[in-house]
Amino acid sequence: MAPTKNDDSLVVELIQKAKVEELSDEDGIPFPGRHLTKSYLPTPPWLVPSSLDLFPEEHQTATSDAYTKVQAECLPHLLGEDTQDLPLNKYGIPHLRRAQHAAFLHASLGDLPSAYIALDAARPWVFYWAFSGLTVLGESVVQYRSRLINTVRPMQNPLGGFGGGHGQTSHCAASYACVLALAMVDALEHVNRRTIWHWLGKLKQPNGGFRMAENAEEDVRGAYCAFIMITVLNLPLELPPSSPARRAGLQRFDDKLGEYISTLQTWEGVIGASPPCCEAHGAYAFLALGTLAMIDAPHMIIPKYLDLPALFRWMALQQTSPEGGFAGRTNKLVDACYSQWIGGTWSLLQAALGPNAPEVQGKDLWNKAALVRYLLTCSQQPGKKGGMRDKPSTRPDGYHTTYALAGMSAAMNQYTYDAEGPVRDERGRLMAGFNWKAEGVEKKVLAGMGVEESGRVGYVHPVYVMPFDVVEGFREKFPSCGFEVEGAKSE
Repeated sequence: MAPTKNDDSLVVELIQKAKVEELSDEDGIPFPGRHLTKSYLPTPPWLVPSSLDLFPEEHQTATSDAYTKVQAECLPHLLGEDTQDLPLNKYGIPHLRRAQHAAFLHASLGDLPSAYIALDAARPWVFYWAFSGLTVLGESVVQYRSRLINTVRPMQNPLGGFGGGHGQTSHCAASYACVLALAMVDALEHVNRRTIWHWLGKLKQPNGGFRMAENAEEDVRGAYCAFIMITVLNLPLELPPSSPARRAGLQRFDDKLGEYISTLQTWEGVIGASPPCCEAHGAYAFLALGTLAMIDAPHMIIPKYLDLPALFRWMALQQTSPEGGFAGRTNKLVDACYSQWIGGTWSLLQAALGPNAPEVQGKDLWNKAALVRYLLTCSQQPGKKGGMRDKPSTRPDGYHTTYALAGMSAAMNQYTYDAEGPVRDERGRLMAGFNWKAEGVEKKVLAGMGVEESGRVGYVHPVYVMPFDVVEGFREKFPSCGFEVEGAKSE
């Protein structure tokens, strides 16, 4: 659901319309505190009755029936009719349950129920989600440094990369999660950079893309994970001599990568997983744009390889009404995890228009207030447990908690690309991903979202989905590639 006005003007209008209500004299002696004024916001335009029930009864389908059920599930929370006993702020919106969510994530790093054996091949994600969510909440994770090092050490394979568990094959997703978790506790020196470079060389494909593991599927996840590791660890851009892609004439990890990503854009306008034309998916859009934004300035490289108007149109249509969150695919339901995968992509999209584009001068191209309202009213788990969930009928987990918080950061903060920053340093290192700046939205804008100052969340880097100080830390960790390109000399 794209707003008809930019968010700043919408927020100001909402504030101006807000009524300050006072108790009348006939209420008698007020309960302590009730004599104070309250400034609840009026019903926002995307929740007024005229915007609901737009499907005629005679045109109902299985999809519209599912929409109707979710709408009925969410509306009482969105309108404040059912607050789930969550404590409300002065605007009538639930507070961010910071302490409970932090406790939920800390608990996920302890002993887990037996059902979690299903995640044995995805163990790195469990601690990555916990660390990432905790840092967005302003929590330190350095106390887990020793435990993390001991946990990932046996996951690192002698020939490079990390498996999802002990004795398992190296995989891009597991390696991504291990590397970023180690970065959050300043322990990247425990990554064998030489062997991971050689291993990534085996995953590079002649068409420019990457496999997720040796002899595994090839899709855009591989490209994003690979370039996260290349830039975080400052690996040489030259392919190892043993890389099979060299036989196809490729010499660098970024060779033909832009052309490969261009083949992923579907007829709908967004990105599929792999060629030829898989289903359009919001998460793959983030991965594709994030990959390109590590190689060059967004306004230079993204329009070069992708149809921006088509991409903007599809992304805008994924903000659901009346919920205000995002759906990840066409004709799918709202899901809190896409607060990051689509909400977090908007900074990259706006940067792709260029620093002087009139569309982005002091404007937002999506409805931030609607997303925040959905996350605070519908995604937070009530009761003592904490955690965030897909939608009210589901249970909280680390995945949805982390990406809901990251999406909230995308809404509460402004991320801009510094077009004057270098895209390469004097050694040829990719620097484009480090040229981002962050600042919180103005207090009046935050108030228009129904959020008090204490409800702000931390900055999340729009490319690395990490705190900015962590990104700055690994930028300085390895000032040079640290070993000869041919692998003959170690650091």
